[in-house]
Amino acid sequence: MLRYFGFSVGLTVAALVTAVFFGGPAALLAVAVLGVLEVCLSFDNAVVNAKVLRRMSPLWRKLFLYVGIFIAVFGMRLLLPIVLVSVTASLSIPEVWNLALSDQEAYGSAVEDAAEAIYTFGGIFLLMIFLNFLFDEDRDIHWLSWLEKPLAKAGKLPYLAIVIALAVIYLGSQIADDDKYATVLVSGLAGLFTYLLIGGLNELMEAPETDDDDVTATGESTSRDGVGTATKAVAGAGAAAFLYLEVLDASFSFDGVIGAFAISSDIFVIALGLGIGAFWVRSLTIYMVDKGTLDEYRYLEHGAMWAIGFLAAIMILELRFHISEYVTGLTGLLFIVAAVISSVLATRRDRTHEPEPVEAERDEVTAGQR
Repeated sequence: MLRYFGFSVGLTVAALVTAVFFGGPAALLAVAVLGVLEVCLSFDNAVVNAKVLRRMSPLWRKLFLYVGIFIAVFGMRLLLPIVLVSVTASLSIPEVWNLALSDQEAYGSAVEDAAEAIYTFGGIFLLMIFLNFLFDEDRDIHWLSWLEKPLAKAGKLPYLAIVIALAVIYLGSQIADDDKYATVLVSGLAGLFTYLLIGGLNELMEAPETDDDDVTATGESTSRDGVGTATKAVAGAGAAAFLYLEVLDASFSFDGVIGAFAISSDIFVIALGLGIGAFWVRSLTIYMVDKGTLDEYRYLEHGAMWAIGFLAAIMILELRFHISEYVTGLTGLLFIVAAVISSVLATRRDRTHEPEPVEAERDEVTAGQR
């Protein structure tokens, strides 16, 4: 376990010591609470990350773990809110940075003023992930069969997910305040465009199929051009998947970043707390990939996807109603726990109904022993 979580444990201790040194017991408590909150909000993120990451090469896995984590901590949880406030408040990035350092309460208010844009972008991006999972006709395993099977059949309708996303964007613009109408529309369309763009890049960069004549018995290409093209395609697909994971991580972090200001207005305390959670999510992701957790617990991905769908709905409803981040995090964990329990029960049920060896096989075994 130390191999997967040792670094996260050490970082957590270092972050808590830093919080005590610069902010005292109050900062320590805030960092600890924010770290736990981030893990609760993003546990389903780890499951989805594991699904994507297990298809990536070892090189891209390492880049996601070591390079991506700095993007997640400093980019998504520290710099991204500053950029969003800069755009929505029509201020330069240096002005927003100075505001965050000099008047943290005003900066927190500015982040909350940008909440409509943040929630709509992230909510639509997550909604598209959820809808494309539900409408996947090729999925063999269904958790909530009574609901998932009919929805999978509905996936035969072309562009159904896009139509639903557009309808949700319009609904969001109607429930938001009148002065946020255009912001919600633009942000929602940006979230939809981002998802479609990354998905298109992923399909475009996937390795092309090679002719049978150019492939050896071991599966290696005998054509130098084929090897070069496939290598570039694999690298491109890894880059597209890496980009997808980072945008996904950003969408999950939005809710935590905004909610963090209810616990602390210090941007460095927020970065420390959410950063701890981000490291633990990365460690969980790598652990699940290496241990084959998604294969062992057949419904775990389903639980994560339903949690994502719930989070997407919450982010859209946040345009009108305030919903506690604790409710969001605990509900996501409930989906995960329910999926794990269902997986364990299904595995036991399969073992109970395994057919016993037929009589002929027993006779062969007995004859062999003689």
